[in-house]
Amino acid sequence: MAFDKFLDKAKNLANDPKVKDKLNSDKAEQVTDSVLDKAAGVADSLTGGKHSDKIEKARDAADDAIGNDRGQNGGTDRGDDQPGGANRDDNGFDDDNGSSGIR
Repeated sequence: MAFDKFLDKAKNLANDPKVKDKLNSDKAEQVTDSVLDKAAGVADSLTGGKHSDKIEKARDAADDAIGNDRGQNGGTDRGDDQPGGANRDDNGFDDDNGSSGIR
């Protein structure tokens, strides 16, 4: 039952006021936005742009569910209507093709 212990620790950690403050910080919001943008960019790339609207809606729904700007239509302003961020031409990957960019 090691998973049960892990789950209990995670629940206790999530209820810790200090952790809640950190998770609701502007920095945490920036991190979650970045992760969601990259995931949306990859999904859009893998589908060849055929489902861009659905991917963007899913990205925005996820952003509304987490972070500190909940309920603000579409989360933070990414600068355009493309999932993956403003004017991105790298399909959501970092320029250095780090661990997320190498397959």
